[in-house]
Amino acid sequence: MRYNERIREIREDNSLTQQKVADLLHVGQRTYADYESGKTRIPVDSLLILARYYNVSVDYISGASNVKTKYPQK
Repeated sequence: MRYNERIREIREDNSLTQQKVADLLHVGQRTYADYESGKTRIPVDSLLILARYYNVSVDYISGASNVKTKYPQK
């Protein structure tokens, strides 16, 4: 699974709007929609924010793994 599909899936699983997630990332809704569609690559720092927010590993949210492990705690 590609990261853009994964971020959409996780957002929908958490019943969040694109606007809510865009606000979390401090970007416009259109920019976030472009991340989900794959039109624009999401910055790594935004993937880290989403991984922390959803409490999943960066490997999972990026699509590198299908194992839904928790975000590592300090």
